[in-house]
Amino acid sequence: MDVIKFMARVLVSDPIASEGVELLDSRTDVKVKTGLKPDELVDAIPNYDALVVRSETKVTPRVIEAGQNLKVIARAGIGVDNIDLAAATSAGIAVVNAPIGNTVAAAEHSLALMLALARNIPQAYQSLKQGEWRRSAFMGIEVRNKYLGVVGLGRVGSEVARRAASFGMHLLAYDPFVGADYARRLGAELLPLDELLARADFITLHTPLTPSTANLIGAKELALMKPSARLINVARGELIDEDALLEALESEKLAAAALDVFVQEPPQNQALVSHPRVMATPHLGASTQEAQREVAIEAAEQVLAVLEGRPARNTVNAPFMASDAHELLSPFIPVGTLLGKLLTHLAQNQFVGVNISYEGEIAQHDTIMLKSAVLAGVLTPVTSEQVNLINAPVLAQQRGLSVTEHKYSEAHEYASLITVTLTTSSGDFTLAGTSLRNEPHIVKVNDYWLDLPPSAPYMLFVDNRDQPGSIGAVGTIAGRHNINISFMEVGRLSLRGQAMMVLGLDDPVPNHVLEEIKALSHISDARLVKL
Repeated sequence: MDVIKFMARVLVSDPIASEGVELLDSRTDVKVKTGLKPDELVDAIPNYDALVVRSETKVTPRVIEAGQNLKVIARAGIGVDNIDLAAATSAGIAVVNAPIGNTVAAAEHSLALMLALARNIPQAYQSLKQGEWRRSAFMGIEVRNKYLGVVGLGRVGSEVARRAASFGMHLLAYDPFVGADYARRLGAELLPLDELLARADFITLHTPLTPSTANLIGAKELALMKPSARLINVARGELIDEDALLEALESEKLAAAALDVFVQEPPQNQALVSHPRVMATPHLGASTQEAQREVAIEAAEQVLAVLEGRPARNTVNAPFMASDAHELLSPFIPVGTLLGKLLTHLAQNQFVGVNISYEGEIAQHDTIMLKSAVLAGVLTPVTSEQVNLINAPVLAQQRGLSVTEHKYSEAHEYASLITVTLTTSSGDFTLAGTSLRNEPHIVKVNDYWLDLPPSAPYMLFVDNRDQPGSIGAVGTIAGRHNINISFMEVGRLSLRGQAMMVLGLDDPVPNHVLEEIKALSHISDARLVKL
């Protein structure tokens, strides 16, 4: 009889490129239902494991609460201000985006607006269309040797800087979250915002919208700019105080502005949009065929990663990992999860705290995702809530679980090692693990060095005296009850002293068989774990 494999269900509620839908359709049951009203989305969402949106769908706390099966919400684009991140995080739902696919499109549009501002292209075009020939009315300026102020050196800002350098521009940059070395590699001088605004001939905005960046450019900041300066915004409309910008233009405190985004879209401030020194486009930053295809594919890939239990690269409600760190740390996420899960089954009595140590190469990076993996492993077996890398630290804090971390640059046995100690009211239990051939391995149980691959559905941990016949006695009981042994590992502290054997088993061990093993004279304890 054929086994029917469950396929995750995905709802695409905004239009995305067909390539993204086709990728999802190859591995999930995907439905495209655009234009849903809020109540219709709430009624539909309980049936789906994933939701893919662009900017039209508003993913409110009400939608998230109704999405009892939701594991991931994807934004086919970079901005996630239409998704309630706090509600998603609390519910343990990963929110992913596609920040790379439209990077070049947004950067190119920014530069197109800059060049159009410099040469008065829209005004000249419209004049010529009206049958006029007014060359002298549209005298422009060159961008060569001008100062370009890039506010935000993320992906788009960095691409703008690289391209602007080829125009022979001098680059100034403001970004409190990057180092001076990074700015220098782009050929940019990193400055405080006030100084950048005072020196720049062109200012282009590329920061995300956060509480600290809303109205980043207001009356005070506009007053710092040169009267000849030109302002460009292809990021978020809320970064600029539109009333203050209009006043600066009307009082000729600012030469011109180019706006692709607005506080309200379509824009309601018609006085600003129709101003003769404002060039406006209808949110075209990502509107290229290439960008739409790329963000759809990128969003689909993120959804599939989450649904298939793999770490998604662009999870916005979890810490971002740079590409080099992602490559090194990703294999250790399942290691951390396995350690936490085993410890929960092996430790006894009331949980008190978790101590996590990172040794070797992994200790050189931000290990917060590894911490989340360990806590997810610890908590998953003991709660009915959905636990994952997103909400595990929050749930641990809510439960009053003390979590401490230590990092050591050197690892003596392996290139990288995670050691986790779970403290309970009856004492400590420690496990250590690493990644070998891209597979998690338990390499230490308390003081015993072993090598345990997670290749069997059951593991039996046996504390025993190191003496002839002890291994055979356990094997004999397993064989008598038709329990197949997949592997056996033995560690000991001294010859004929205390030892531990760990058996990987293909079959469950009934309670009466476990008690039979415990009754052996040389066995002090035996604990069964189902992986």
